[in-house]
Amino acid sequence: MRVALVQLVSATDSEANRQDIRSRTAALEAADELDLVVLPEGAMHDFGPADHDLTAVAEPLDGPFVAMLGEEARRLGATIVAGMFERTDGLPFNTLVVVGPDGSLRQTYRKIHLYDSFGYKESDRLRAGDLEPVVLDIAGTPVGLMTCYDLRFPEHARALVDAGAEAIVVPAAWVAGDHKLDHWRTLLAARAIENTVHVLAAAQGGDRYTGHSLVVDPWGSIVGEADSTPEIIRATLEPEAVARAREINPSLANRRIRTSS
Repeated sequence: MRVALVQLVSATDSEANRQDIRSRTAALEAADELDLVVLPEGAMHDFGPADHDLTAVAEPLDGPFVAMLGEEARRLGATIVAGMFERTDGLPFNTLVVVGPDGSLRQTYRKIHLYDSFGYKESDRLRAGDLEPVVLDIAGTPVGLMTCYDLRFPEHARALVDAGAEAIVVPAAWVAGDHKLDHWRTLLAARAIENTVHVLAAAQGGDRYTGHSLVVDPWGSIVGEADSTPEIIRATLEPEAVARAREINPSLANRRIRTSS
């Protein structure tokens, strides 16, 4: 599977962000024969300061953000995953949308674990999704979806793998701060190692966020990493890599403690 992670620095201006995404993805061409393009959490609209009203800027799933993603997906002939704030009759969802190569909305994942940590309370501004792992097939690879703070919950990644995932996509707006880059790298590698999966993490960059979008292989090795500025990371995931890692390191098969369903 051929993938591209698009690291952005989103603003609190949805129209400007759509223009920026078009500009950034202009570097990608249909001739690249990409299967998957991943944009960060909040690609539609940045979180902004704590008093910024996300309810007012949230969009429906048939709004301009998803329509723009559909245009880009058709142009590239690739699936696109990106983060948005989804309008409801109350607080919005923090939602990942999956748009297929034909431009249609294939799947959504509404963030389960809201970032009520490090002095911040995401649950004051957004609502949590249902406790249901989301895995879908992209170019023959079962791909599980997580968003940012979900990364700190190993049981979430394991639920995705138990549902068949061989790669996990993690769009994020990982807030910068003491220890945060170390946590980001370590947790991404840990989720890859303990589950013997590829991990594809597309992050927000800039001063407020950690950046460092990463591609991690099933051994926990970093095969591509951005800095803090807008950047595109490309990688090719070999279909045999997960099977080979699980044959040599059969930790999933050797489990004796399993969570109940």
